[in-house]
Amino acid sequence: MFNFCKIPGLCFLFALTAACSSISVPDNYQYRIVQTRSFEIASWQKLSNPALPIKFYIEGDGYAFNAHGMPSRDPTPRTTMVRELAFGDPSPNVVYLARPCQYLKGSTCSQRHWTTARFAPEILNAEYEAVKQIAGRREIILIGFSGGAQIAGLLAAAKPGLNVKKIVTIAGNLDHLAWTQFHRLPPLNESLNLESYRRQFAAFPQIHYAGSKDKVMPPSLIRNFAGGNAPVIVVEGAEHNQGFESVYPDIWQIH
Repeated sequence: MFNFCKIPGLCFLFALTAACSSISVPDNYQYRIVQTRSFEIASWQKLSNPALPIKFYIEGDGYAFNAHGMPSRDPTPRTTMVRELAFGDPSPNVVYLARPCQYLKGSTCSQRHWTTARFAPEILNAEYEAVKQIAGRREIILIGFSGGAQIAGLLAAAKPGLNVKKIVTIAGNLDHLAWTQFHRLPPLNESLNLESYRRQFAAFPQIHYAGSKDKVMPPSLIRNFAGGNAPVIVVEGAEHNQGFESVYPDIWQIH
């Protein structure tokens, strides 16, 4: 399938048909491909005030599996929640950061990179390189959705060199071993797990949002990981990919 998002002129209103839902991109965001050693990372960036922190919205696992539970051919997200959050954020410095192989299918991409190895060292290294290229030593706020929360946590806790001010998670998969055990799924044996860096992670200011009706990432798993050391806000009626609109303004006001 032809990837329209490789053409910057069409990224202000893009649609990847079977790959993702259509959403308008504000004029003050620019589409940028971030080249890392292993992957090209798709991003949309609004950077207007070098004196203030950069907010990174990190996408979830995307369309990793189809309706039959089989690995998909293209993990590009079909839902728009993370992009809605990023593109609606009035903060001066905002970056929507995709995960490797979303929007851009390079020669190094394979199904393991959005299934068993979705949090593998090479995936984390690529996300780190992308954030580092964009932010340098500037303060950053990491906002991760679902599996993107695992990436945000690992970037802060396992990778030196980023100036992380705060971490925000939404329906966050913070301990994927506990998650696979809860759902009786095979473990993600090729992946790093934030649980191994729990002590380092606890040192960062953080806040977690959970959906009261989220059957994919129930609030109990998020509470168990937070352990009372960080606020867990349960959003009434929210499911895994929708229903968090009531807390959008709260997330936008985080600086």
